[in-house]
Amino acid sequence: MTTFTKAHIPALAGRTIVVTGANSGIGRAAAGMLAAKGAHVVLAVRDLAKGRAAAATMTGDVDVRRLDLADLASVREFAERSAEPIDVLINNAGLMIPPLGRTTDGFELQFGTNHLGHFALTNLLLPRIRDRVVTVSSTGHRTGAIDFDDLNWKRRAYRAFPAYAQSKLANLLFTLELQHRLTEAGSPVIATAAHPGLAATNLLGHLDSGQSPLRRLRTTLIGLLAQSEEAGALPVVYAAVADVPAGSYAGPGGFLQGRGAPKLVGQSRAARDNAVAHRLWTVSEELTGVTFPLTTASGERTSSPPGHGRQIP
Repeated sequence: MTTFTKAHIPALAGRTIVVTGANSGIGRAAAGMLAAKGAHVVLAVRDLAKGRAAAATMTGDVDVRRLDLADLASVREFAERSAEPIDVLINNAGLMIPPLGRTTDGFELQFGTNHLGHFALTNLLLPRIRDRVVTVSSTGHRTGAIDFDDLNWKRRAYRAFPAYAQSKLANLLFTLELQHRLTEAGSPVIATAAHPGLAATNLLGHLDSGQSPLRRLRTTLIGLLAQSEEAGALPVVYAAVADVPAGSYAGPGGFLQGRGAPKLVGQSRAARDNAVAHRLWTVSEELTGVTFPLTTASGERTSSPPGHGRQIP
């Protein structure tokens, strides 16, 4: 099989690609590669100044728009202002093991941003998406579990990495259920996922904050072993533009999927649990008030009814 590199990215003139969190890290690297190949790339960012600074480093047709995934009102506003057809949506923005925080709507910050914000954004934009949705997960999903009794860490003592792992598992379960619903609706759009492996991005910034010398040493070693932002972005670009199957998952092909050229990789058993994926989707609809917008050929809705102000678990 041919190794996928930047040289294999096809010409993308006439295509519009939205990348969330594109002001830094793998989002910025992916957006730059896609713009350089002729795509109209929308940088969907929380900080417009940082987004414009990132856009200034790119060659091609780049637009910067404000999107705060930790605020559902901002998600809705972004969707309302995005009237043009979108070929690819890349759900890249994310937080990794910050201190306990809450979104504007009261969700635990990682679950609310990494999963619920992208869940709402995807469904609001879906009628305008023509090709695919790519959602960025992590190898950390393998230790994740969906705690439906306490999704937002209100009853338990907060633990940053388990909360992160839950959100990354939610990304893959979202992709699984989204593809199921797209297939039921007869849509040509596909859902895919990717992870960057061990990439040296600003997400690693939280790892050494307030930790012991031993843990700071571990963080330093991780930084030395990590591949570049551009290398970490390649699996995401691969999932976005290559001829990959619906529902597939791309990541680095090297040792423990930490680095290397992108290829299709496996997921945990938990990430392939259709029952949990369906339940998470239903709960996510209730929490966000956003539902799957497409219908089947017979005109039936493929989603559960919209929520009615359910209390945050």
